[in-house]
Amino acid sequence: MSNALMNIQIIPKAYDVNDVYPAVEAAIALVEGSGLPYEVGALGTTVQGDIDELLDLAKAMNQVIIERGCKSVISQIRVYLGSEPISMNELTSKFREQPDVVR
Repeated sequence: MSNALMNIQIIPKAYDVNDVYPAVEAAIALVEGSGLPYEVGALGTTVQGDIDELLDLAKAMNQVIIERGCKSVISQIRVYLGSEPISMNELTSKFREQPDVVR
């Protein structure tokens, strides 16, 4: 188990609004191809791994946005780094198991 989590929200600025979604999908494809545990959410993607892997992934995600023709990109990144192993499931399982939680 890894000791870091990263939540990243990619906000590309494209010349044409139709260029935004394929660029974001290309960034998510990098996450999928990384082999790291991840969850795509409505407002960002959370990835679990080693801090260096996660930061390299964030860099690659930003670069692919530019390579896909967007003129700029802003990324909001939150990182959790602990001395002990952590998983996304550990942090959220309580809420996933409760039937009364609004989803």
